[in-house]
Amino acid sequence: MNFPETSPNLILVVDDEINIRELIKEFLEEEGNFQIITASNGREALELFQKHSREIAIIMSDIKMPLMDGLELLRELRAIEPEAVVVMISALTDIQSAINAMDRGAYSYITKPFKVSELLIMVRRAVEKRKLLLENKMYQKHLEELVAERTLEVRKAYQELDKTYHSTLTALVNALDSRDTETEGHSHRVMSYTLFLAELMGITDSKVLDTLKTGALLHDIGKIGIPDAILRKPAKLDNDEWLIMKQHPVLGYKIIQGIEKLENAALIVLNHQERFNGTGYPNGLKGENIPLGARIFAVADTVDAMTSDRPYRKALSFENVADELLKYKGEQFDPVVVDAFFQKPLEEWKRYKEMTVAEVSREPLSSLKTPL
Repeated sequence: MNFPETSPNLILVVDDEINIRELIKEFLEEEGNFQIITASNGREALELFQKHSREIAIIMSDIKMPLMDGLELLRELRAIEPEAVVVMISALTDIQSAINAMDRGAYSYITKPFKVSELLIMVRRAVEKRKLLLENKMYQKHLEELVAERTLEVRKAYQELDKTYHSTLTALVNALDSRDTETEGHSHRVMSYTLFLAELMGITDSKVLDTLKTGALLHDIGKIGIPDAILRKPAKLDNDEWLIMKQHPVLGYKIIQGIEKLENAALIVLNHQERFNGTGYPNGLKGENIPLGARIFAVADTVDAMTSDRPYRKALSFENVADELLKYKGEQFDPVVVDAFFQKPLEEWKRYKEMTVAEVSREPLSSLKTPL
């Protein structure tokens, strides 16, 4: 994911003492390669900021000034631009005002008289802070636009095609499978395992079963909003990439939560990466605070993941699955769901897997008759 370069170097210096303004201007332009504009009071500074807010990296402002003091200027600046980075300049005798400014959102403060070397360090840190704030703001905006775009696509497809509920859901899953060919058919298989586990747990309510079917089928729909460079990366994800990947449950939830028939299923989508002991994501839910459908799905997902071929390994056996479920019973998995798994012998699970795989493989995913 590429963002525009954000390296602003324009600094607004505000002080009623011309000697201070000129000292800061001369030093930062020569030593720090910054461009400096100055103002003698808060009102003048506010006018300059309104004209150049997009270009200004940081504002350095004295606290005690005529017409408009630094604290009032800080309030006005933050009202215009909440991400504005303001460094207050305070006399040694007025430290409390500087601390008050920090409480009101100032980034930091520097006291008079100051060493120009310390001033340069402070300015560079403040500029870096501004850069990080802008990048984060742009990233969040990008995500919001992406979610809005995907949501609009889903709703338009739903209205324009005017097809049945099942057809709409299948189209969504196919869109995901077309991007993540490594796990093609996974959503349909894990849905089947989820229903089998629900049957073993004695769940017969048709509405609950519909929610389980839909939630399992759509659990990874949020990956539509994950960049291909991350989703298809052949190597291990780095920390930043993993943080983006971990947003897919929330992205999926946002995509489908506004569709009335999918509201309950959306909770499975949102919580399908939670762990029974509270170490999962995105919200670290624990125990029965995790929706039942998500707890059932966690076991079904492990069954499919372990018994399917991957580029880095061949499919594992159901004996391996059994060991895994017992090992992490009460930690990753709900003990009640694990116990339901063991109500059937492993041989029967093997036959059920063969039947499920055959059903998914026999028909193209676009025409697969999922029992919704």
